[in-house]
Amino acid sequence: MSRTALELLRLLAQDAPAERIEEQARALAAGDPESGAVARELALRVRAGIDAHRRRETELSALVDIARDLASLPDPGEVLDTIVRRARSLLGADVAYLTLADPDRGDTFMRATDGSISGRFQTLRLPLGAGLGGLVAQTRRPYWTADYPTDTRYDHTTEIDAAVEEEGIAAICGTPLLVGREFVGVLFAAHRAPRPFARTEVALLGSLAALAAVSLVQVRRITETADALAALSAAHAGIEQAAAAHDRFAGVVLSGGGVDDIAAALGELLDGWVAVLDVDGQRLAAHGPVPDDLADLTAVRRADDAARLVSADGAAAVAVRAVGQRLGTLVLGGRAALDDGQVRTVERAAMVTALVLLFRLREAEADQRVRTDLLADLLARPAGEVDPALVARGRLLGLRLRTPHVVAVCRDGRAPGPGLVGRHDGWVVAVLPGHDPSAVAHDLARRAGRDAGPVGAAGPVLPAAGLRDAHAEARRTAEALAALGLPAGAARDLGFAGLVTGDAADVEGYVERVLGPVAAHDARRGTDLLTTLEAYFAAGASPTRAAGTLHVHVNTVAQRLERVAALLGDDWHTPDRALELQLALRLRKLRG
Repeated sequence: MSRTALELLRLLAQDAPAERIEEQARALAAGDPESGAVARELALRVRAGIDAHRRRETELSALVDIARDLASLPDPGEVLDTIVRRARSLLGADVAYLTLADPDRGDTFMRATDGSISGRFQTLRLPLGAGLGGLVAQTRRPYWTADYPTDTRYDHTTEIDAAVEEEGIAAICGTPLLVGREFVGVLFAAHRAPRPFARTEVALLGSLAALAAVSLVQVRRITETADALAALSAAHAGIEQAAAAHDRFAGVVLSGGGVDDIAAALGELLDGWVAVLDVDGQRLAAHGPVPDDLADLTAVRRADDAARLVSADGAAAVAVRAVGQRLGTLVLGGRAALDDGQVRTVERAAMVTALVLLFRLREAEADQRVRTDLLADLLARPAGEVDPALVARGRLLGLRLRTPHVVAVCRDGRAPGPGLVGRHDGWVVAVLPGHDPSAVAHDLARRAGRDAGPVGAAGPVLPAAGLRDAHAEARRTAEALAALGLPAGAARDLGFAGLVTGDAADVEGYVERVLGPVAAHDARRGTDLLTTLEAYFAAGASPTRAAGTLHVHVNTVAQRLERVAALLGDDWHTPDRALELQLALRLRKLRG
């Protein structure tokens, strides 16, 4: 081995730089040119290999450090900023930047930069195929250029060129961020002066891009998983809250509570006022300071047609439905907006309310069927002895059928009261406790309204002894009232028409109702007012002719008629009253 080769090996062993080896090789080659040239070439090649290996080790070490940093970052934004900062440092670039894919718009947009000074450049969007970055995104392959502004291989656009010029960059290298077949974005390194990129630099940027893509996707998926877990946890908490509320509502029902108790439980759970409305908007139950104008709330109006809870005007409402039938509306207010769990709680309350109302409806229907059957049996029975079986059936319904009742009928409407009500033969029939059929008829007419038609009544009777006759009289009375244009009453309220309407002609009672005050005055004072009335009507309502018939002065007749007016009222001589008086006087005379 020549002295030149040994000297160069010694320098390599000392890890001398390439410049020192070059210098020493030239000095040694002067004495042995042929072997010196060969030794010099081999020594520089070995030195270059050692340098490349060390550089690769440095790069790998840097990539490991970067991977460690990226793995510790939970925020995708921090990951992106770290990637561009490390890319700029690792490649010694003036600017490093990263664009992300936008699947909705089909392009990429600038997401992170390091070393950039241009606002226009930092907000740049790159359509697929446009510019160097757009070509990388389209082909998913790396591209680089020593001088982008003058490189005609790329599809230049006015927007991209203006941004590049404002940033002042020339040499650009871009490589895609890929995870399998998923395209994430493009990582760039750029220099402000024209210069070529070595393939080792391109490879290094590609390694960093691959590492960055994996880290970015992992962080994104971790974030999405965390968000999903948080949403699932919140949903689970909401479900647990709704289930606990449901248990409370069920406990209310099982303990015999009603709609009022459900409203109170919901109001306490959600700290607000609660109201339950029926299908007509009338309040069935309330808890808290409930507004008066519930039916006018937007949420209440919209809830009728909605399948879920509706919120508007600071209130929330949900329709109460069961077996396809809307039974009412549940309204909540006086609190902030509801979260998903609270919405489920309100909907659970509506469901339980629907069950309670449905049970109440079915119970009322069953009770009404029993009442209707009992009413039909009472109406089919003629007057007679009290039937103990009917008394017992009435007792189960809370009715006392041995006590006096009034039978009232009308064509339509609803007869309220603590009695027996139902439809029979096209009429609404009400059997109510009482002694005065006229008072009962007028009270029912007031409650039922004009649409119910005239209300006729008869009685009092003992229902358990049969109602057929009283019911027939009440119907005849209602028909007579309709013919006369009167709203309500009993047969006795019809005057002489009641004599033919009632079940039996009560002549004595009629005469007493019409003439009783005058007859009582004659009996008490010894006067003869009834005879004066007969003479007055017989004389064609002429006081003068009546005075001649009675053989008294006309002033005497006038004074007697003034007394009649005081006893019967000032309208006693109107046509209707005069007819009643004349008929009663005739019947009195016929009865002796």
